[in-house]
Amino acid sequence: MRFNSMSTGASGRPGVSLVKWLVIAVVAIVAIVILLPFAVVPNGHRGIRLTFGSASDEVLAEGLHWRTPLMQTVYKMPVLIERSETDSEAASRDLQRVRTQVVLNFHVDPAQVVRVYRTIGAFENIEPRIIDPTVQEAMKAVTALFTAEELVTKRPEVSDRIRLSVANRLKRHGVVVDEFAITNFKFSESFDTAIEAKTVAEQQKLKAERDLARIQVEAEQRVAEARGMSESQKLNAEAQAVALQAQRAAVTPELIELRRVEAQLEAIKRWDGHLPTVTGGPTPLLNLDAESLQRARAAQ
Repeated sequence: MRFNSMSTGASGRPGVSLVKWLVIAVVAIVAIVILLPFAVVPNGHRGIRLTFGSASDEVLAEGLHWRTPLMQTVYKMPVLIERSETDSEAASRDLQRVRTQVVLNFHVDPAQVVRVYRTIGAFENIEPRIIDPTVQEAMKAVTALFTAEELVTKRPEVSDRIRLSVANRLKRHGVVVDEFAITNFKFSESFDTAIEAKTVAEQQKLKAERDLARIQVEAEQRVAEARGMSESQKLNAEAQAVALQAQRAAVTPELIELRRVEAQLEAIKRWDGHLPTVTGGPTPLLNLDAESLQRARAAQ
């Protein structure tokens, strides 16, 4: 009996000891989880150590950082590029109502996250408290400098002025503007109709100018053709005159003989068959050969 009781007690002590250690381990794990004496700052963030809610001046970089449990917490401020979209309504210089949609890409300056947290608070407060009012004010101020038509024709200049104004205002609060774009200008229906009518009129004017230029070119071509025809006719007349002169100048022996025969035939036609009765001078004779006489008779 003694042997059995001693063996039971001896075997029971190790079991109690194991349970005790397990309880201690569980309590320690729970304490570590609850107290959490360290904090992890993820990528794209900066940490702000808060001691009983008061932000310290140190900016915690990405990685693991120790803190005093129950006294200190770490707020993780995003410094990645974020997107903000704002709708604004303003009046142009010619008192046209303009609705504008602006898209802004921004990020918190990593070196100024503590100041941003102290002045603005959590990251979620940046857009409604700082960005939206700043964009609204800049839009109203710059839009008032341009007419409604210039807002369309000088859109790059308008966008640059608004971006510069917004960037300068947000920089004072530790926010950096990365990209700025005006995605839409919307005017009243009456103004859109007027713009469309003006555009149509300008297009018709350009078409009329092009037609006028085409007509002028065609007229000049016709004049040039007429001048060319006149010159050609003049050249033809000169060529004909030169040819006629050449023909007149070309007196050949054959032409002389032809003229002599024609003169003899004309004399035969006029002769009545009697010799002249006038005396005291040489008797005119016609130098006619037999062949000439036969030709003359045949002609009669």
